[in-house]
Amino acid sequence: MIVVSNTTPLIGLAAIGRFDILRQLFGEIQIAQAVFDEAVSAGREEGGAKREVSASRWIKVILVVDRLAVDVLLDELDAGEAETIILAREIKADWVLMDEKKGRRKLGQLGIPKIGTLGILLKAKQECLLSVIKPDIERLRRQGFSISSSVVDTILTEAGEST
Repeated sequence: MIVVSNTTPLIGLAAIGRFDILRQLFGEIQIAQAVFDEAVSAGREEGGAKREVSASRWIKVILVVDRLAVDVLLDELDAGEAETIILAREIKADWVLMDEKKGRRKLGQLGIPKIGTLGILLKAKQECLLSVIKPDIERLRRQGFSISSSVVDTILTEAGEST
């Protein structure tokens, strides 16, 4: 399985101490150089993504070849999102890990499957890597992640944890 990740799922899962779920679920993860730069070079250490991404041998940084396609996407997306989408297309990714609405919309237009941070937590629960996900979602919100109540309700219902 080929999985490409954008920055936000890496930061979110590192911030709540669940970074290793990525390795358990997906094995190796590919990231674009811009994602590495956002998470590590420009990253803030308090969230843990800087340390986790740079130390994880199962995360591979790949340079995007089609720079023109990236430049076109930069009109509506940031560098990490644009490079993630083009990298996913170039290496024919099976999944892209992305939370940002505009990036997810573009992935949908290109027919590339996507999953966000909450979807990753749900998948981890479904595969018995986590027994509950509600506390993790609450920790994400406390870390400043903007997650709509309707999305949280949907995920918790699917996880069998609705209140």
